[in-house]
Amino acid sequence: MNHQPEWWQDFFSGPVLDFVRQSRGQETTREEAYFIARTLGVQPGDRILDVPCGGGRLALELAGRGYQVTGVDINAELLESARRQAAVGNLKVDWKLGDMRDLPWRGEFDAAFCFWSSFGYFDEAENAAFLKAVSRSLKPGATFLLDTPLIETRLPEMESQERIWWPVGNLLALEERNFDHQTSRVESEWTFIRDGQTERKSLSLRLYTYRELSLLLEQAGFGDHQAYGTLDWEPFSLGSTWLYLVTTKLADPA
Repeated sequence: MNHQPEWWQDFFSGPVLDFVRQSRGQETTREEAYFIARTLGVQPGDRILDVPCGGGRLALELAGRGYQVTGVDINAELLESARRQAAVGNLKVDWKLGDMRDLPWRGEFDAAFCFWSSFGYFDEAENAAFLKAVSRSLKPGATFLLDTPLIETRLPEMESQERIWWPVGNLLALEERNFDHQTSRVESEWTFIRDGQTERKSLSLRLYTYRELSLLLEQAGFGDHQAYGTLDWEPFSLGSTWLYLVTTKLADPA
């Protein structure tokens, strides 16, 4: 499969929205929110940017813990679902419909995070633009947490498992993956099955090495990286299956 620019505009619709809303349970959400708050070093009342926020799963949990959360996403349907959940729970979150590459704030947030493998959607310049947009939104000395696979983590996994089934409620999803070494992108074909109906979607994700990602962050004004391989703060190392990277804003990007 060839990389399709702006693939996300078609991907995040239909059964994918239910997959996003339902595939992580409350226990996982609480665990991730605890990790995010501790790792970012924030205190209740601090302003946190969740970008992209999807259906607001983590933004809502953090708002319930006393943080001032702003959630940004380009998908209006997911944001509307998040607003309804916030109203039911009497939670205050500032929801913004917008592009993660073009954030309007300048030095306003105490921390930010990008979770659930939401980095690498775009081409080289636009992935860098996202990191610079986050950096500009943060106060000097603020922290940014990025949860992402790397070439070092994803390729060994794909070598042993090219197909993954994801059962979510009455929805069954199949992910079939391959790696394009010329573009350093994972090209995935997803099949969603529910009530005898089948829908297929394509996803493309740029994978970076740890060194490449570090350089992109430094060009965006970040430094003092700390890398973890698990939600238990185990140091990232050879054999880690994921990367949770927390970094500090040192300067505004050029």
